[in-house]
Amino acid sequence: MKKIIITDKAPAPIGPYNQAVLIGNTLYTSGQIALDPISMELVVDSIETETNQVMQNMKAVLEAAEMTFDNVVKSTIFIMDMNDFAKINSVYAKYFDEKTAPARETVQVAGLPKGVNVEISMIAIK
Repeated sequence: MKKIIITDKAPAPIGPYNQAVLIGNTLYTSGQIALDPISMELVVDSIETETNQVMQNMKAVLEAAEMTFDNVVKSTIFIMDMNDFAKINSVYAKYFDEKTAPARETVQVAGLPKGVNVEISMIAIK
């Protein structure tokens, strides 16, 4: 049976989807972008602040499912410009222990919702 995970500490969905779905002990998150969950305004001052907001949003979703970044086994990073990879990676790395970091792919895409530069989704296991 699936359980819908939703929190007001992360941006509300802007379409027909939920922030995350828990099936058994596995959490599938929707992609998070740099929307401030209170104002619903984009935080795009720099790629670093944008990535940090994405990770804070993801943290809130994980916490709503009673998980942390330690539970993440897989993440996907979608970026608009591969030249931003190092900056995005430096912020992303602050949220994980390198020795136990999840599997991951980073993909450059042609476009992302609301014209953002980065979107991240994750799979976590309790």
